[in-house]
Amino acid sequence: MKKEFLTTGQVAKYCEVNYRTVCKWINTGKIEAFGTPGGHNRVKKKVFLNFCKKYNIPIPRELSTSSTNKIKKKILIVDDDKQMVKSMKGMLLLENRYDVEVAFDGFSAGKKFSEFKPDLVTLDIKMPKMDGFEVCEQIRKDPNNDEVKIMIISGYLKKEDIKKAHSLGADGCISKLINMNKLIKTIHEQINN
Repeated sequence: MKKEFLTTGQVAKYCEVNYRTVCKWINTGKIEAFGTPGGHNRVKKKVFLNFCKKYNIPIPRELSTSSTNKIKKKILIVDDDKQMVKSMKGMLLLENRYDVEVAFDGFSAGKKFSEFKPDLVTLDIKMPKMDGFEVCEQIRKDPNNDEVKIMIISGYLKKEDIKKAHSLGADGCISKLINMNKLIKTIHEQINN
């Protein structure tokens, strides 16, 4: 996007809210804007991106660019182990190469997947509501998701789990019990393959 400013309508569309909500954000100082001579508000693109980061709002693909003007890859971490999720997310965000979202069960993973549209999904096998195998199967049912990489990450990987994961369309399986740096390296390799 070449324009450096966004209208309240564009901000509302990107955040999936009503433009009146955006006006409220501006009036309460949550997002900085300036007024045009015609009485309209405009938000600097950079200000909007900082606002999204601050309030954990997914950054729209067309606005999400790094200094090399490449779109950041998106990773969805699905795991009910909150400490594991926190560690993985923290390490992935350190390099500023990825946008990362999380879900703590298989059911909410489906909703996050459709909203966030990730390039790679990490799935724990044993989760409440819907396990990782079911989530993998649901993702692979839609041919539009063929390019999405799926990694099964579990603490207790058995040979039959690995075989089942691959038969359902997973691109790789790795144990949670390995070093976190090796786990992150494996994610890098998968997403950039």
